[in-house]
Amino acid sequence: MRYPLVILALILIPGVAGADWLEFRGPNGSGAAPEAKLPTEWSAEGKNVAWKAELPGRGPASPIVVGDRVIVTGSSGATQQVMHVVCFAVSDGKKLWERKFWATGRPYSHQQSSNAAPTPVSDGESVVAFFSSNDLVCLDLDGNLKWFRGLAYDHPKTGNDVGMASSPVIADNTVILQVENQGDSFATGLDLSNGETRWLIPRLEQANWASPVVIPSKEGASSVAILQNSKGLDGVDAYSGEVLWTMKTGASTISSSSSTPDQLFVPAGGLTVLDVSNPREEPPIAWEANKLSLGSVSPVLHNGKVYTINRVGVLNCANAEDGEIAWSSRLKGPFWASPVLAGKYLYCASFEGVVQVVDVESKKGEIVSTIEMGEQIQATPAIAGNALYLRSDTHLWKIAAE
Repeated sequence: MRYPLVILALILIPGVAGADWLEFRGPNGSGAAPEAKLPTEWSAEGKNVAWKAELPGRGPASPIVVGDRVIVTGSSGATQQVMHVVCFAVSDGKKLWERKFWATGRPYSHQQSSNAAPTPVSDGESVVAFFSSNDLVCLDLDGNLKWFRGLAYDHPKTGNDVGMASSPVIADNTVILQVENQGDSFATGLDLSNGETRWLIPRLEQANWASPVVIPSKEGASSVAILQNSKGLDGVDAYSGEVLWTMKTGASTISSSSSTPDQLFVPAGGLTVLDVSNPREEPPIAWEANKLSLGSVSPVLHNGKVYTINRVGVLNCANAEDGEIAWSSRLKGPFWASPVLAGKYLYCASFEGVVQVVDVESKKGEIVSTIEMGEQIQATPAIAGNALYLRSDTHLWKIAAE
C-alpha cells in the first residue's frame, strides 16, 4: 500500500514561485528558492525589515513557513527542559500561538546549542517538531496537539552531551528520523496520522547530526529515504523501512546531502555525486571532487551549479555536471547556518551574525553587501513569498523589500 503526498510532489518541482519552506533547507533540501525576489541590503533594525519578533527560547532550529504562518521551536529552563513551538503571522509577525512541553528524555546539550536544534517539518497540514531530548510533537496549524511521542521511554540510553540535531523529514505519510549517538542509535518511521511506529532500524552507535533526505520514486513506488553517517549511505523505503541498498562511502556527520530528482550531492571525500534516477537501486557515482569539501554547512543546488563553503570560509561554485570549479570567493566565517539562494544571490549567515550576500552570476562571486545582525546566527534561513526569515537565539526577522 502506498501513501504518496501530493504536497511533497509539488515542493519538489524546481522554481515554484512563492512555494512554502516546509523543512530544513526548504524544497527538496536544495537550499534554493530561485524565483524569490529578496532585498540585497537591509539593516537589523530598520530598512527592509518587515518585522522582528522576540522568541521565548533558544535554538539553532531553522524556521519553516507554511502558508501564512512561520513556525519555530525553542527551548528554555535551567537544562533546556521546556520545549516551545511558536507560530507567527507572515503578514505582521504577530504571535498566533505558542505551545509548551516538558522534555521526557535528556535535554542537555553543548552551551552553544540547545534542546531545540532539529528543524521542524510540515506536510502543509501538520507540524512535527523533534527535540534533542528525543521528544516528538505533532500539532495542527492552529497549535492543537495531534500526538506526542517520548521516544526516550523506549530508548533510555539515547543522547549525547553535545545534543542531537538531525531534522525529521516527511514522505508517504511517514515521519522519518535519524537518532544516532553513542548510545542507543536507530532510524525510525512513524505514522504521521497517529505517531505509531511503522519501522525501526538499528544504526551505528556514533554521534551523527546529518539529516535524512527523501528522493521520490517513479511509477507510484514509495519514496526512498537516504540515511547518511560516517560509514556510508543507506537507501530505505520510506513507508516500510526496507533497506533497499547500502553504499560504503563514508560521509559527513554534520553536513547533510542535497538532491535533485536525478542526483544526490553527498558531503563525502569532499563532494560525491550519485546518479539516483532510480533511487531504489544502488546509485553509481557520477563524479567526486575533494576540492569541494564542506565545513559544517550543506551544499546548495541551482541551475546546474553547486555551492559549497569549506572550513576556512571559502565559497566554491562548481558545475553540477562534473564538479569543475567555476569560481571561489572568501567569506568571513565561521558558518553553522547553511547558505540559501534566491534569484542570483546567495545569502550566507555567519555564526557571528554577519550576512554576506553574494552575486553568484558574477565571474568571481562578488560580495554585494554585508549586513551586521548584531546577534549570533546558527539557524539556516528560510525563504518564502519574496521574504527571508532569519532566526537567532532571541529573535526572528522577516526581511522583505519595503
